[in-house]
Amino acid sequence: MDRMSKTLPIIPMRTGVLFPGVSLPITAGRAATLRAIEAAMRAPEQRVFVVSQRNDAAGSVADEVLPEGLYTVGVIAKVSALQRTNNGVRLVLEGQERAIAIRVSPKDGYLEATVTMAADLPVLDEKDAAFVALHREVRERAAELANKRGISEAATAQLLSAITEPGTLADVIAGYIDAPTSERQAVLEELAIEDRLRRVLIMVQRQLEVLTAQEDIHTKVQEEIGGRQREHYLREQMKAIQKELGEGDDAASEALDQLEEKLAALPLPAEARKEVDRELARLARAGRESMESQMIRTYLETVAELPWGTRTDEKLDVAEAAKILDEDHHGLADVKDRVLEFLSVHQLSKKKDGKGRILLFSGPPGVGKTSIAISIARAMGRKYVRIALGGARDEADIRGHRRTYIGALPGRILQGMKQAGSKNPVFLLDEVDKLGTSYQGDPAAALLEVLDPAQNDSFTDHYLGVPFDLSEVMFVATANFLQNIPGPLLDRMEVVDFAGYTEREKLAIAIDYLVPRQLEDNGLANDQLTLTDAAVREVISNYTREAGVRQLERELGRLARKVTRRIAAKEVERITLDRADVRPLLGRPRVRPETAAREDLIGIATGMYYTPAGGDIMFVEAAPMRGKGDLILTGQLGDVMKESARAAWTFARAHAGWLGIDATVFERDVHVHVPAGAIPKDGPSAGIAMATAMVSALSGRAARHDVSMTGEITLSGR
Repeated sequence: MDRMSKTLPIIPMRTGVLFPGVSLPITAGRAATLRAIEAAMRAPEQRVFVVSQRNDAAGSVADEVLPEGLYTVGVIAKVSALQRTNNGVRLVLEGQERAIAIRVSPKDGYLEATVTMAADLPVLDEKDAAFVALHREVRERAAELANKRGISEAATAQLLSAITEPGTLADVIAGYIDAPTSERQAVLEELAIEDRLRRVLIMVQRQLEVLTAQEDIHTKVQEEIGGRQREHYLREQMKAIQKELGEGDDAASEALDQLEEKLAALPLPAEARKEVDRELARLARAGRESMESQMIRTYLETVAELPWGTRTDEKLDVAEAAKILDEDHHGLADVKDRVLEFLSVHQLSKKKDGKGRILLFSGPPGVGKTSIAISIARAMGRKYVRIALGGARDEADIRGHRRTYIGALPGRILQGMKQAGSKNPVFLLDEVDKLGTSYQGDPAAALLEVLDPAQNDSFTDHYLGVPFDLSEVMFVATANFLQNIPGPLLDRMEVVDFAGYTEREKLAIAIDYLVPRQLEDNGLANDQLTLTDAAVREVISNYTREAGVRQLERELGRLARKVTRRIAAKEVERITLDRADVRPLLGRPRVRPETAAREDLIGIATGMYYTPAGGDIMFVEAAPMRGKGDLILTGQLGDVMKESARAAWTFARAHAGWLGIDATVFERDVHVHVPAGAIPKDGPSAGIAMATAMVSALSGRAARHDVSMTGEITLSGR
């Protein structure tokens, strides 16, 4: 690192002091500190100047950071392991080198400092007996302090042996010792290595005296209350009680033996068998009451519960599968054909260990994507398991947590396999387009291995740590919007499109499925409420506008509840609802579909459009007026519709003679408007309707009201 001055963002420390060679995790929440961190992260080296705040006259640290409230000497640190939280950010500061602030000034809402490096003042003679004794004493007292704090001798020896420089040793000890900020800051500001060691030795000795006094007090208290004898007496009683109940060491040993037998009977791969044997050996060495023993046992129980060799026998018959699909779903002919094609290929395949197929059901909400997956499992005779991926933002949701973390669990894929209890279930990944991303990883990227037939025979969960075969699983994913699925993930799945139901299909679904279910849910007998077809059509057309039938079922439930109330009040015993009875019960219609005009009109053409919620008609109006030959477009039209209107305008002008339009009319302005101006509209299919409306307005001939049209138009009229 060069000795030239540098300008770096300042991170002020309320409490504590950072030293070179020490990594310090902190949580930052003050606005100025967050801006300083952002400025540092934009720089290539990602370094900051970490300096402690001075106490004010009252002995406290001010919230507002001012240049005069900071010490002069600090540490240049690198920012790493940045994690954003609700209250700010968490990060790790890696101390690199001492520095002195030459100038501190505000910039963009945070403080920055121009600093110069502060070099250590070396010892005149490192072989001097007094200095060697001081250095050795600091090492020995630091090791003693670490041992008193519960750090193992091996870990302490390893840390101290890695530090050879006396100055670095003093910095590391001062960085971890519990001392007031002012004393630690004095150590930081001390550039002479020998004087720095003396200061650190005094701090360490003081801490040793405090810990010794605490141990004496603790010993006296324990002797007074007889804690150890009391604990021993209680444990002996507990052992006697457990022995009488059959829950003592014998019961624990029996449970462990059963677990070993269960693991030995599993058809584990060689790699998994090796890991299980290793964990069993560790469990035998660990104490039964230790935390490590509980973690190992939980891991082994998870391995034992997974379906390593358990399969469900398939009873696949395509004719029976078609019958099941027709029983469970009305309509969806194209989807059923695609599913039956898939099942036919699966039935005729002679591969015993055929790779599982991955299907993606794409369509608007409520059209039966999830229920079709249930029907597939039922038709194949396989187990069915579902996980909802909507809102999942952590890679660990898919791959699990590593066992180094307390409370680690396997990912949702393995949890689903454990729930299914079979190696070849139908596995539904619901709402795969709702996956999110965060600093904890991208779950969509973790799914790439799961949904790749060439890789998922060795899927490795972070918690399990050994490959698990998913190749026999039939994965079915559902999504509403394909554009929200990453390209590599979409490439691994075969898309099956679900279109919305027509009004006729919704009527059949309501009569056959929804009305009986709502009668049962609302406590009505089949003869207490009768809905005519006209009444159901009224609900469909005027109270719902959707591709599926969820809103329709809710509205039918509202009708049923209204009737239930009247029957409970003994106003009626049974009732039949016709179309005219719907509005008094459900109120004013929520949907007002367009209706065709009753007569031919000049300048008004009827167009058609399609949405996932169904198709409808719309009107395009054109009116010439005095002006300069301009074209005016209104109605919240998108760029594509505007281009269609200009193409229609050019077509009308270029073919005026053939269309019977007087050439002088083009000297006037033409205003084209698409009603429902609050709704944005776009797409090329309105071109022919716009051209018809313009030609009708310019030629004075009425457009037919009983003809609706859709499609694009070119300048040549095609």
